[in-house]
Amino acid sequence: MNKVKNIIKKLLSSLFPRIRYSVVAYSAEGEDLILKRLFEKKKKGVYVDVGAHHPFRFSNTYLFYRKNWRGINIDPQPGMHLLFNRYRPGDINLEMGVSGIPQELTYAIFNEPALNTFSAEKVQEYTQKPCYQVIDRKKVKTAPLADILDRHLPQGTSIDFITIDAEGMDLEVLRSNNWDKYRPSYVLVESQPFELEKEGDSELLGFMREMGYFIFAKTYYTYFFKNNRLKGNEWL
Repeated sequence: MNKVKNIIKKLLSSLFPRIRYSVVAYSAEGEDLILKRLFEKKKKGVYVDVGAHHPFRFSNTYLFYRKNWRGINIDPQPGMHLLFNRYRPGDINLEMGVSGIPQELTYAIFNEPALNTFSAEKVQEYTQKPCYQVIDRKKVKTAPLADILDRHLPQGTSIDFITIDAEGMDLEVLRSNNWDKYRPSYVLVESQPFELEKEGDSELLGFMREMGYFIFAKTYYTYFFKNNRLKGNEWL
């Protein structure tokens, strides 16, 4: 089978040379390509995706799923569980929200599902643009990230990276983790862009620094934090 695939690849490369140099990515801003470079020598690993949204679209983890990594996907979007179970059956897929305490929150559903949020401030911000509208609201159960990991992550499992895109709830998600117990090598968090020389004004960066992480890389919206306790690439 692999021989056939290699023959097909070589044939396509000869007929369409640009295919040879194409790069596959699923993230919104190439976050998975940065992660791919960081973990290029690791064949299997573990991720946690909070605000997973979709099995492929804007996914920081699907590229790794294709490389036989496995993990936990969490998103409160109605139907998420069935969709992820269909296309990511090897993962643990949870249709729920993440918050500081176990509770039930109102979830605003937009005509653009990537904007779905628990945050009233984000609803107000997004609906200022006429192209975005709230089309439904639902009550959704939430739990702290630490509780979810306690329940679904096998004991003793190390997390290689956590990626968080919670539309205004990112800091609350981070605060709900048990950082003494669950310390991924890298944490990706979506937040508003800022000038790096003014990072002292960021509550998000201040919290991550307290938890023992520092900024390692960034895209326009996403910040990569590296565990201070990680010496080089310890998984290589």
